[in-house]
Amino acid sequence: MNIQTPPPRFGFDNSFARELDGFFVPWRAAAATAPRMLRFNRALAEELGIDADALESDLGAAIFAGNVTPEDAKPLAQAYAGHQFGNFSPQLGDGRALLLGEVVDRNGQRRDVQLKGSGRTPFSRGGDGKAAVGPILREYLIGEAMHALGVPTTRALAAVATGDPVYRETPLPGAVLTRVAASHLRVGTFQFFAAREQTDNVRRLADYAIDRHYPEAREAENPYLAFFTSVRDRQARLIADWMLIGFIHGVMNTDNMTISGETIDYGPCAFMDAFSPKTVFSSIDAQGRYAFGNQPPIAQWNLTRLAETLIPLVHEDEKTAIDLLTEAVNGFRPVYIQAWLSGVAAKLGLSEASEDDFDLAVALLTEMEAGRADFTLTFRRLADVLRGAPSPFEAQFEDPQAIRPWLERWQARGEREAKSPEARAARMDTINPIYIPRNHKVEEALEAAVERDDMAPFEDMLGVISDPYVERPGQDAYARPAPMSDTPYKTFCGT
Repeated sequence: MNIQTPPPRFGFDNSFARELDGFFVPWRAAAATAPRMLRFNRALAEELGIDADALESDLGAAIFAGNVTPEDAKPLAQAYAGHQFGNFSPQLGDGRALLLGEVVDRNGQRRDVQLKGSGRTPFSRGGDGKAAVGPILREYLIGEAMHALGVPTTRALAAVATGDPVYRETPLPGAVLTRVAASHLRVGTFQFFAAREQTDNVRRLADYAIDRHYPEAREAENPYLAFFTSVRDRQARLIADWMLIGFIHGVMNTDNMTISGETIDYGPCAFMDAFSPKTVFSSIDAQGRYAFGNQPPIAQWNLTRLAETLIPLVHEDEKTAIDLLTEAVNGFRPVYIQAWLSGVAAKLGLSEASEDDFDLAVALLTEMEAGRADFTLTFRRLADVLRGAPSPFEAQFEDPQAIRPWLERWQARGEREAKSPEARAARMDTINPIYIPRNHKVEEALEAAVERDDMAPFEDMLGVISDPYVERPGQDAYARPAPMSDTPYKTFCGT
């Protein structure tokens, strides 16, 4: 492998390293034996304003494996804590990740560039710090799908095979993901310092987060309360986005909840086929803590943990601070409900949502659960009714006749809409996807990549889910749910 060319400058401007000394440990990635590019996100590289031609190369593979460090990078492992399945761990941190630095993209937005799976750090807690090809490609695929669906998310810049095995139940081919995020600040980052009663560091962190993500909060009467409220609102809208597409994160620990409001850490995540609010995919979530229907209250619980860290900053009187933050926490549900109602009304082809539309939407979900209807296709095929073809919609239900009373109710509601049925149907097709990362198709793509070093199924699926609203001939397999099975689909943590 010829990598004699000097590594390109990324134009890193590393504010976290510059302003938050003591919040991280400088570190270097472990060397990979034979770095090889599996997938490079050229469009994202161009969005970031970095040299895509130079990076889509052996040199790029060496950089994204951690073997070569750009001269303007400052690799570091960030410190954070977190509640994991409700249990607090005072020290977690980047156990297998390194922040290379920050770039300011072509839109003027500051974004982190991070290696994931690059080896042990001081936060590894006995782990090897490595990642396998399968979980790395899963995160690449799901993150790009979420981006195409309009959901705030971290994204993948590159996936690189290391040429080294990682040892889990069996030896697996190793890989490193290069992840791009608005930042990697988490609720758990605040918890790390609050747990140590380091109020000055919590304040430094809050000031940094305000400057980076919520500068308008600085002008508020109570900047730290305004900061919390802004985080709350973004998280409420994010969870509404998840609920509107049938996405289940699977591990909503406080260290997996970003301050920026982006989806992060695609481990045991998946999209629902048959609708049920009790759906759980994570192999380790035996109690269903992070089931689909629990995601809104869990997000509010996580925000309460963030609020606890801000008590000394919000008001010098503890009781007053708690009262103010409690009121702010309680504001989560109204923001979430408004975001979800607005979104579900659009999915139903309604221009504006009323209180009655909430009941209409909930009634549909109730029928979907009873009829084991596919979440994605039920909403997608509803537009066909407006085109005079109700059969594809009704066929989603085990008993097609059972959904007809609801359908009549929905059609009566639609008569109040100003737009024609054809225009409403066309609009619905831009909101309700036909393609999502179907679990069985994801597994097929990952198996081909891991077992046969065949990236073609991955590339095919990436092409489909990157344009999820346009139905294409010959791609029916990507729209269909998996065959019914008595064995529930399970996903596993990517570590």
